[in-house]
Amino acid sequence: GPSQQRVIRAALASAELQPGDVDVVEAHGTGTALGDPIEAQALLATYGQDRDPARPLLLGSVKSNIGHTQAAAGVAGVIKMVQAMRHGMLPQTLHVDAPSSHVDWSAGAVELLTAPREWPAGSGPRRAGVSAFGISGTNVHLILEQPVQEGVESVSEVGPESAGSVVWVVSARSDAALVAQAGRLAEFVDARPEFSVGDVALSLAVTRTTGFAHRLAVVGRDRGELVEGLAAAVSGRESAGVVSGSAAS
Repeated sequence: GPSQQRVIRAALASAELQPGDVDVVEAHGTGTALGDPIEAQALLATYGQDRDPARPLLLGSVKSNIGHTQAAAGVAGVIKMVQAMRHGMLPQTLHVDAPSSHVDWSAGAVELLTAPREWPAGSGPRRAGVSAFGISGTNVHLILEQPVQEGVESVSEVGPESAGSVVWVVSARSDAALVAQAGRLAEFVDARPEFSVGDVALSLAVTRTTGFAHRLAVVGRDRGELVEGLAAAVSGRESAGVVSGSAAS
């Protein structure tokens, strides 16, 4: 219990938030007479304190919705909360006849999600905590915040004037292959001036293999700087905008 409290407080401190800034917690939810009271009491002692009684922390558990998720418990809770933010609706926790009698629910403002509940956008973004406490003890508590959508440019609209520094990444199985990749990339972009530097950066980051051990990153503010960085990598010259190395594992 105390270790769960510490990891929750550490997450709040890292996010620079107060307990009342978080609307809901997706609990690990052991479903046992031992584990559930420990987790509930840790939430009551942290999120349940110093908050408006009219806005209690809402508490759910994905295990009630889809069963025991084993090692995927944490990521299943993340997916559930992201979908809840997307739809503005908090799912019901199933199979709850009554809150556990082993927990002093009067010790803080925490309420079980015994029915689906709308999650309206308030004065700030929606926020949710997600806990994953495995067989080894206290593992992780993280806080999710709904992203702000206003004023976001699409990558295809980002050009040299607005992009700031752009990174082109390349990886290969050997140093020689890395140099060859850099050379081919320079030839490719030189022959296609219609491709924006932002589009090239996105394609290299998400559509190309980046997991090979030998890696190169070229940083520049415009096409000229980026191509010059590739040329420096090919020729073996040092450049402020070129970083290369090998992953240890």
